[in-house]
Amino acid sequence: MKHFLLVLFALFAFSISAAEKPNLVLIFIDDMGYGDIGPFGSKLNRTPNLDRMAKEGRKLTSFYAAPVCSASRAQLMTGCYAPRVGVPGVFFPAGRNGLNPKEHTVADYLKELGYSTMCVGKWHLGDQREFLPTRHGFDGYFGIPYSNDMGRTATGNGKRVHPLMRDEKVAELLEDEGQRRVTREYTEEAVKFIETNAKADKNFFLYLPHTAMHVPLFPHPDFVGKSKNGTYGDWVEEVDWSVGQVLKTLERLKIEKDTLVLFTSDNGPWASKGKAGGVSGPLRGSKGCTLEGGVREPTIAWWPGTIAPGTESAGIAGTTDVLPTFVSLAGGKVKKNIKIDGVDVSKWMIGKTETSPRNTWHYFRGTRLEAVRQGPWKLAITGQSLGMGIRQRDADLAKGGRLYNLEKEIGEKTNLATENPTIVKKLEEMAAQISEDIAANKRPAGTVQNPVTLYPSTGRKRPTKKPGKPAKPINWDKAKLGDTFTSASLPDIAGKPFTIQATVEIEPGKKANGIILAHGGSAVGYALYAKDGNLFFTVRLGQNAVQKIAFGSPEEKMEITASLTKEKLSIQVGEKSVEAKSHGLLSRHPQEDICVGHDDKNPVDAEAPSTRINGKLTDLKFSIGK
Repeated sequence: MKHFLLVLFALFAFSISAAEKPNLVLIFIDDMGYGDIGPFGSKLNRTPNLDRMAKEGRKLTSFYAAPVCSASRAQLMTGCYAPRVGVPGVFFPAGRNGLNPKEHTVADYLKELGYSTMCVGKWHLGDQREFLPTRHGFDGYFGIPYSNDMGRTATGNGKRVHPLMRDEKVAELLEDEGQRRVTREYTEEAVKFIETNAKADKNFFLYLPHTAMHVPLFPHPDFVGKSKNGTYGDWVEEVDWSVGQVLKTLERLKIEKDTLVLFTSDNGPWASKGKAGGVSGPLRGSKGCTLEGGVREPTIAWWPGTIAPGTESAGIAGTTDVLPTFVSLAGGKVKKNIKIDGVDVSKWMIGKTETSPRNTWHYFRGTRLEAVRQGPWKLAITGQSLGMGIRQRDADLAKGGRLYNLEKEIGEKTNLATENPTIVKKLEEMAAQISEDIAANKRPAGTVQNPVTLYPSTGRKRPTKKPGKPAKPINWDKAKLGDTFTSASLPDIAGKPFTIQATVEIEPGKKANGIILAHGGSAVGYALYAKDGNLFFTVRLGQNAVQKIAFGSPEEKMEITASLTKEKLSIQVGEKSVEAKSHGLLSRHPQEDICVGHDDKNPVDAEAPSTRINGKLTDLKFSIGK
């Protein structure tokens, strides 16, 4: 009898455990700022559903992502910092690379644990079929697979379109105005998925990465002109409506007490877009940078009956933690043979413990670690920008070695490094450890040999510019560190050899480090810079075509000549030189600005420093031709 009761108790305990496995809903917004919703201080945007979600749930005020779209989504799916899985930046349509199909995603884990899985919205981890959600653990997919400003011209109608996909096929080609439907259609698809699984009494994982709030802004006509904050506010309010539809559906089906809903964003607001971008609230910085405003996200967890209402925590957590946390809540375990950076924060997230098990965060931009946080202390290791497209260069951000206490000053203004050398040293050691670990244990992105667009298309047509006042040619004799010139200030260099000359005198006892000259971005361009005492000349011939040469350990005073010809790529310093066979000349003139001592917007070389050269720059010249 005793044995029978023990067996019965064990079976009863198992049935309770199975019933307690929650449904999981992850709502992931694009480019929403920390200060864009009511629970995080917005007075402009009306967000009654998110206000309610926070009132009934738990605000997480130190939840981190990555500075840009694809990197942030890679962290979410894999539980790894983006550089570890070969996704340092942004994927483009018809690109060769995407999230490696060999990665074990959160959807893969949950599917193995018996969950129905669905992705509705912006995927942005590669648009080739090998990289789509259905190849990464999702039973189904509906959405635009990349950002809503990446359309191509369809061969069929000659119009710029974006593909709206159903699983692995293009269901419809949307012209720009057609995007006004997507938030509503995403929401309807999400509701349908919830209803189907509730009826079948099956656990589900819904991943709802919205196209909103990415530029260009396309709120539904029902919301146009309804907010107090222009088109941006209109779309925020539609997103809030969508959140409300999800919550109301869970309640209508009486499964809200069996479902965890997590709301967050992929990176900070695109502040350089002005009124079309959001705001960071009390944080400094925006999308594309590693200041708090670029990566700290407005985050809310909601699970009625489990999460105490009206609670909040400033404990550290981030997108890398979603995978191990969701797997734990679903009753599973992360595979020990796959190295990840995430931490199971489930008990803290639902309020069962007050302290987050994570006490550190590493701030990567591209492959470069720019800052590290432990507890209240954040150390900026390198110089930092204010965000993507922002030309303002604050002097205090030019160099690394800055220490901030985020608990006392969230806005990252007061450098406390001098008063706290022990803390600086400790954080520098932590930074070195993670950099070494990722270098030794990184995995490649997926690659396809012959990528194609998802629909027949022509090359992107660039708008014809009306003849205007010619740009003033650059007076190189007066060019100095910090200067920025329009690309039109330089004669067209497409298909032409060119040479950069400069004299650089490094501060005594220092290793040369920083940008000398950069022109271009992630599509085409060139950059001359020093890093850790070595000189580099990088030429970008395409999105995935980069050639780089290095000149090791130059003297403190360097008379530099860097050249690109059809035959070779070379750097000469004094009488010594290095060269390599050229992969070709630039196919077109770079569109981005010419930058002396910095590289604004999308850098030509993601591995280059973001700071200006740490020395005196003179005799800068640029010549075209042999």
